[in-house]
Amino acid sequence: MQVFEELRARGLLAQLTDEEEIREMVNAGKATFYIGFDPTADSLHVGHFMALCLMKRLQMAGNRPIALLGGGTGMIGDPSGRSDMRTMMTKETIDHNCECFKKQMSKFIDFSEGKAILANNADWLLNLNYIELLRDVGACFSVNNMLRAECYKQRMEKGLSFLEFNYMIMQSYDFLMLYQKYGCNMQFGGDDQWSNMLGGTELIRRKLGKNAYAMTITLLLNSEGKKMGKTQKGAVWLDPNKTSPFEFYQYWRNIADADVLKCLRMLTFLPIEQIDEMDKWEGSQLNTAKEILAFELTKLVHSEEEAQKAQESARALFGSGTAAEMPTAKLSEADLKEGNIDILDLLVKSGLVSSRSEGRRAVEQGGVSMDGEKVTDFRATFAGEDFHGEGKVLKRGKKNFKRVIVE
Repeated sequence: MQVFEELRARGLLAQLTDEEEIREMVNAGKATFYIGFDPTADSLHVGHFMALCLMKRLQMAGNRPIALLGGGTGMIGDPSGRSDMRTMMTKETIDHNCECFKKQMSKFIDFSEGKAILANNADWLLNLNYIELLRDVGACFSVNNMLRAECYKQRMEKGLSFLEFNYMIMQSYDFLMLYQKYGCNMQFGGDDQWSNMLGGTELIRRKLGKNAYAMTITLLLNSEGKKMGKTQKGAVWLDPNKTSPFEFYQYWRNIADADVLKCLRMLTFLPIEQIDEMDKWEGSQLNTAKEILAFELTKLVHSEEEAQKAQESARALFGSGTAAEMPTAKLSEADLKEGNIDILDLLVKSGLVSSRSEGRRAVEQGGVSMDGEKVTDFRATFAGEDFHGEGKVLKRGKKNFKRVIVE
């Protein structure tokens, strides 16, 4: 199976322009394509990870990826999928975040000579002359068409700033510059980016003529990735200091039954035939599929050694109640009262609940245990010295747990 057909079989493609040309170019390894990453934090998250897997897959087939850091567009903020305006970041914060992104991307993409390009749109956006941009690029955009774009329509009721309104023009200009500087002939993005991406394709053809070769693909993958990238407790980061390999493993191990085969197809590099065989799995076999998914993705992001540790720890934790590697909450003697600490304080300080009242409900509903023993009294207290050394494992429900240590 050639790479384009594999992308289709894995459920990665949503909308395309020039499908036959795209198929020929990608299968022949002649695509120079880009995906943009706005540096809104100091770590990539699961949503980005999905795009990086796609770039790796296409690079393995001989195509050349461009990872575009949004050092310029990050100064504005993408309104797509948002109900309010992003918090403005300083240039120093944006530059720092870009440096963090560069290090993480290198785990997925081979940036050695000629194989890939790492670009930053700050190089051309920050020095633009406003009047020249209006005359040169602004004239190519219809305000009526822009207002019909989904990324703007959903913001019209709450208010769309003129700053954000310019984002489509900036992103479109990126494609023009990458086309001219590097011969970039293709762009990828989530289906929420479709209007912005079409703007870039149209800009190239209007500026350089109808024969200019610029094509667009959107991915079902990226928009779903943005949803997957956040849990109820916050984002799932690729940085091990923000989301440990164990927590990362557990995130994938605990996904819904309905999502496991979809994620195996979209995100892993397992043969599609092997994954298709798993379609027949039911019941407890789905847990095996989740373990395979969690192991493969943790290996991709953190290394096979870390994936092995995480898997062994998860099996030990849920089998016997102990594990060497797991999320840890470190308390100090100042957290104790007369050398003791009650169960509700433990739940709150470990981050398993947000308040003592929530903790009380969890205990009363039978969902709290300490080292495998159910805690039935919300007034229960524990000696601080019991948490020295390896500490104790505090669990809320079946999937939320912390090793608690008092130092």
